[in-house]
Amino acid sequence: MSEQSKQGQTALGDVAARHLAIATRTAPQLESISPRWLVHLLEWIPVESGVFRLNKVVGEDSIEVDCSRRDESILPHTHVDYDENPREYNLSAVNTLVDVHTRVSDLYSKPYNQISEQLRLTIEKIKERQESELINNKDYGILSNVATKQIVKTRAGAPTPDDLDELLTKVWKQPGFFLLHPLAIAAFGRECTRRGVPPPTVSLFGSQFLTWRGVPLIPSDKVPIVKGKTKVILIRTGESRQGIVGLFQPNLPGELIRGLSVKFTGINDKAIATYLISLYCSLVILVDDAVAVLENVDITNYHEYNYK
Repeated sequence: MSEQSKQGQTALGDVAARHLAIATRTAPQLESISPRWLVHLLEWIPVESGVFRLNKVVGEDSIEVDCSRRDESILPHTHVDYDENPREYNLSAVNTLVDVHTRVSDLYSKPYNQISEQLRLTIEKIKERQESELINNKDYGILSNVATKQIVKTRAGAPTPDDLDELLTKVWKQPGFFLLHPLAIAAFGRECTRRGVPPPTVSLFGSQFLTWRGVPLIPSDKVPIVKGKTKVILIRTGESRQGIVGLFQPNLPGELIRGLSVKFTGINDKAIATYLISLYCSLVILVDDAVAVLENVDITNYHEYNYK
């Protein structure tokens, strides 16, 4: 047997050597995490008591003013009426319990703390659910509370510049952004290209967004798609603009971030530690023309998608 062959038989192999090596590890990666732009773009109002009362003016057409005469003594007398039964919004909870066996957290928490990672990943899922509820919740979600007069039907199936222009006529007072599914953005971009009017882009939060008439198109995969049809939402935000605002509970016990708390609830007789994660929030459309929705947007011609 040659000397080279002998050396090949006695050299340390890769498999055995790896047992002595330290592998570089990542924290657990969760594919469903999204930027959640809607949450970032909303103005958030603290609600100390957990209840927000929306007071509105009624009969505003009866508020009389007159500038046709010079004699101020004969100006009309008027007053402003308020809604006697204003709507009240209660904060809604998104919560869950996280279980971690103490043996796991004691023995296997280097280099990543097992409890911290379990809480981090669960909090990400809760925050994803929060954005979904802000859009789709049957009680306070945007799509459940848009006024009938603010709903537009698409003309051509696919979202077109004409459709978005019509939305802008509905929310013309300081529109903030369009909110739509990424597939709808792609469909709109292709429709603009087909017409020879490719939309410009703008940089926000370090990311590039398509715009229309200077208003950014913000993607969210929480905007529903049903049988190939989706919606486009145009939003004005902020209390001072009489727009859409988010509500949260401040100063929660165990507060980790705005409106979200983590509480240790104890260890049971099976050595399992439990943590309660709670997030309290709601959303209010202050006046009807703060939001408009384009319905019946067809994206089936643009992308293969597993519709449910």
